[in-house]
Amino acid sequence: MTITVLLVDDHAIVRSGVRAYLDSQPDLHVVGEAGSGAEAVRLAEELVPDVVLMDLIMPEMDGVEATWRVRRVSPRSQVVVLTSFHEDEQLFPAIKAGALSYLLKDIAPEALADAIRSAALGEAVLHPRVAARLIQEMRGERSSTLNLYTELSEREMEVLRLIAEGLSNATIAARLVLSEKTIKGHVSNILSKLHLTDRTQAAVLAWREGIIKRKD
Repeated sequence: MTITVLLVDDHAIVRSGVRAYLDSQPDLHVVGEAGSGAEAVRLAEELVPDVVLMDLIMPEMDGVEATWRVRRVSPRSQVVVLTSFHEDEQLFPAIKAGALSYLLKDIAPEALADAIRSAALGEAVLHPRVAARLIQEMRGERSSTLNLYTELSEREMEVLRLIAEGLSNATIAARLVLSEKTIKGHVSNILSKLHLTDRTQAAVLAWREGIIKRKD
């Protein structure tokens, strides 16, 4: 059986190197390449690959959102994250978005090929550091209460307060004299760092933690 693979990375030289190796494997076939998250979603829907090899840090639409969208337009496609980052703000959102496996770019080519084969069978493969973090999380070794003042930057805290007041991105942008795109980026960072899925959860957390006070 030939396993079809879609490569997603905004660096052409990375895609070229990975493709050259994967295509040298008799049971693996790269059916497409995407240089952005949006292109990945379009190609996944069109090609329906067995495995999508997904980078996380890309302009416009990052790999987390792309993973979420790919899993909806092509449910049979398994997403294998291949990234340089193993911090919580990338790891947990990617897993929650539907990624099956999470690998770092220091992986050996042979191990990468084996991980793709495993993904095609629905079997997860995690980098040892990533697996250790997930186990810590499951055991509750990570503090159950987040310290927002250490997790978020000063600007992110400012944006969180305005989210909790019910303001839209456009209104927040006008209030802080920033572009709406910049505010959208801050909101995305806040949700990732706090392991939240939407701004409503962020607002509830801000109220609960006393970030803003109810007006008498």
